[in-house]
Amino acid sequence: MRKIIWTFGLIAGAVMSVMLVATVPFMDRIGFDAHQIIGYTTMVLSFLMVYFGIRTYRDKVAGGTVTFGRAFRVGILITIISCACYVATWQIIYYNVAPDFVDKYAAHMLDKAKASGASQQELDVQRRKMDEFKEMYSNPFVNAAITFVEPFPVGLVVTLICAGILKRKPEENMGAAPEPSASLSI
Repeated sequence: MRKIIWTFGLIAGAVMSVMLVATVPFMDRIGFDAHQIIGYTTMVLSFLMVYFGIRTYRDKVAGGTVTFGRAFRVGILITIISCACYVATWQIIYYNVAPDFVDKYAAHMLDKAKASGASQQELDVQRRKMDEFKEMYSNPFVNAAITFVEPFPVGLVVTLICAGILKRKPEENMGAAPEPSASLSI
C-alpha cells in the first residue's frame, strides 16, 4: 500500500510542481486570474492520480475489493503527499524566485477593487488587510499552511468522489450454490 500511495502521490505532486515552476515566471503576463484558473485546472488533473492510485490498490493489493473507508484512506494519503510537494515547490519559488509575490498580489487586488468602484475608505481597508496578510505570509509556517490549503480541498473532493466510485464490496456467498426458489418447492 505504501508504494502505491507514494508513487501516485509523488506523480500528482510533480504535476502540480511543474505547473508552478512553468507558470510563476509568466504570472505578470498571464495575470493573477488566468494563473488561478490554470492552477486549479492543473490541480484537478493531477488529482486524477487519486483515482488511479485507489484503483491500483483495489485491483492489485486488495484482491478486487475495497471499502469506502479504505479507498478514502488511500486517496487522502495520496492527496496529502501531493499537497506537500506543492508546498515545498512554492516555498522554494516564493523565497528564491518570487519574493515580491505578495506585493504584486496586493496591487492586483487593489486595482480590482478600484475597477469595481470601491470608495477610498474601502480601498484603505483593503490596503490594511493586504499589509496584514503580507506580514502574516512572511512567516514560513503560515505561508506553508496557506499554500497547503490551496490544493487540499480540491484533493479532498476528488478523494471522496473516487472512493465512492471505486468502492467494491466482496460478493456475499461467492462460489456458493444458489439457493432454490421458494416457488419450486413442493
